[in-house]
Amino acid sequence: MKKNNRNVIISGTGSYAPEKIYTNKYLEQIVDTNDEWIYKNLGIKERRIASKDQCTSDLAMIAGQRAIDDAKISKENIDLIIVATATPDRLAPSTACFVQDKLNIYRAAAFDISAVCSGFLYAMSIGHQFIANYTYDNILIIGADTFSKITNWKKRDCVFFGDGAGAALLSSYNGNNRGFRSFELHADGRGKYNFTIPGGGSEHPADENTIQKEMHYFEMNGSEVYNTGTKVLPEVINKILNDQEMIIDDIDYLIPHQPSIAILKKTSKIIGLPFDKVLTNMDRYANTSGATIPILLDESNKNGLLKKGNNILFAAVGSGWTWGASLLKW
Repeated sequence: MKKNNRNVIISGTGSYAPEKIYTNKYLEQIVDTNDEWIYKNLGIKERRIASKDQCTSDLAMIAGQRAIDDAKISKENIDLIIVATATPDRLAPSTACFVQDKLNIYRAAAFDISAVCSGFLYAMSIGHQFIANYTYDNILIIGADTFSKITNWKKRDCVFFGDGAGAALLSSYNGNNRGFRSFELHADGRGKYNFTIPGGGSEHPADENTIQKEMHYFEMNGSEVYNTGTKVLPEVINKILNDQEMIIDDIDYLIPHQPSIAILKKTSKIIGLPFDKVLTNMDRYANTSGATIPILLDESNKNGLLKKGNNILFAAVGSGWTWGASLLKW
């Protein structure tokens, strides 16, 4: 007899951002930019920067431990660790294996996924399916990135990113009044070069030439990021609402990836969601890529903003292109 899919909830959240801060005023001293432009167009005032001896797994480990503590779950009951990152500790092994070792969760499987700024949303979808179909009961999902390590601090686009990690513990739930209701994921590889890191992979292995050409830093086409984001985010959000036979007024909060304040304002206008329902923290953290959604989720949870029964939308767009949305009843 076929079992019905189980409901899946977020049973705990955690986050961590490094102590070091680069303000816009500081960046004015090292690159041709200014605080007023950055804040007006991007919504950023400052960003956190990992220390030289901190790698992505260090940030991920702290966020993961805090999510475990928040869920009040034994590490022995965690079945899987998924880390969403575009800045892994090494090309091999996975950053998830580093995190597993640092957290001493040796009975869990562990792997990374790469969808850049959409990574955490993709990872939640994967974790949800494992639990819904009775394969696992508890899965630790972590989004973590240290973009400061691949930022060219001589270029103006250094203002966009910061470092951080966020985590959520997904768990099975026997009731029907909570949990994830829908996921909608997409990709379009035709946009693959609008945000990319050219060097270091099999296409351009690291050598003296790639280093001299500064190919190990990220490169982005800012106007294409804006154009794509303001097109696909409203579309995927409306698809979720239509599938669930809901209207935008049914949504209590949107917890989005933090690409820029301009993209989020445009998206909220198109979908008709008041901007005070669009949660942001990019003023303090900038864009932390895969960590943006879980850091914001953790802050909203720990501050008591999210109430039982709230309808929460998640949405993200990232390199690839990749994008998606999800609906959760808190």
